[in-house]
Amino acid sequence: MNIQSMTKSELSQIIEQNRFIPSDELLKEARTVCDTCYGKNIFVRGLIEFTNYCKNNCYYCGIRAGNKNVHRYRLTEEEILSCCDEGYKLGFRTYVLQGGEDAYFTDEKICSVISKIKTRYPDCAVTLSIGEKSKESYKKYREAGADRYLLRHETANEMHYKRLHPQEMLLENRKQCLYTLRELGFQVGAGFMVGSPYQTSETLAEDLLFIKDLQPHMVGIGPFIPHCDSVFKDEKGGTLNLTLTMLALVRLMLPKVLLPSTTALGTIDPNGREKGFSAGANVVMPNLSPVSVRADYALYDNKICTGDEAAQCIECLKRRIENAGYIMDMGRGDSLMK
Repeated sequence: MNIQSMTKSELSQIIEQNRFIPSDELLKEARTVCDTCYGKNIFVRGLIEFTNYCKNNCYYCGIRAGNKNVHRYRLTEEEILSCCDEGYKLGFRTYVLQGGEDAYFTDEKICSVISKIKTRYPDCAVTLSIGEKSKESYKKYREAGADRYLLRHETANEMHYKRLHPQEMLLENRKQCLYTLRELGFQVGAGFMVGSPYQTSETLAEDLLFIKDLQPHMVGIGPFIPHCDSVFKDEKGGTLNLTLTMLALVRLMLPKVLLPSTTALGTIDPNGREKGFSAGANVVMPNLSPVSVRADYALYDNKICTGDEAAQCIECLKRRIENAGYIMDMGRGDSLMK
């Protein structure tokens, strides 16, 4: 299936045809393409959720500024480095520092953390996922040693974006940040929710066309899961099957992309992450954050693995990956995308 040359209308039709049950042919083709590029390796990243303060009020998010029921926290630099120390002993060679858009963490603080991780562990990759910043800020992070940056665009359709975010947040800014990050030499990750309110097959087709244009190194896709204190608390969540369909289509659109099988996918189905592998996904991001704060970083309800120690979690994950017929790879796992 040559989806790279398809129009928006043709992509919409494929999505609609596979919305409820992805065809075996589609999933098999996506997995074959992934195996050709990366083999059976599933790359593991250590996720450190270092702050749940956020200035934004995205309507779908559990840690949005307007949610007064969140127990807020910030990890100190020492705590972040301690997570990295533990992760390194367990074999992790990529750290993902993720947080809300928190003004407390100035460029100086972020750069200090990056440079200390890179000095202590020069063989490790550092990924940031801290939202929209200026070109100057991104440049400082890059110069401090950051290798990758994850920034989900959430939806490539402007009207849809406006229905998911307050008016001061603009899709144009989000997209520009992604192009700027690419220009500065980051390995860039974009991504979107599957099944978010007001989403259609047409808006999902626009997501595919946007990532075709951007050519990111990674695409993070997970099902929308409502949070009890969000604006969309009563909306239906995204489904496993539509998420698998979109994973497969992203793999076929960008054969060399790194494609996570997300925690959200494992949250809506006990074997969700393994099913993600069968659709062409090849990355997982277990949590290295202190167990004491994990439940507070709740973007959505019922998130899995909030009580597991990192060592316990990685052993469980290794068994699951191997039982599914894949190989756990703790290395840097750089993208083959140029």
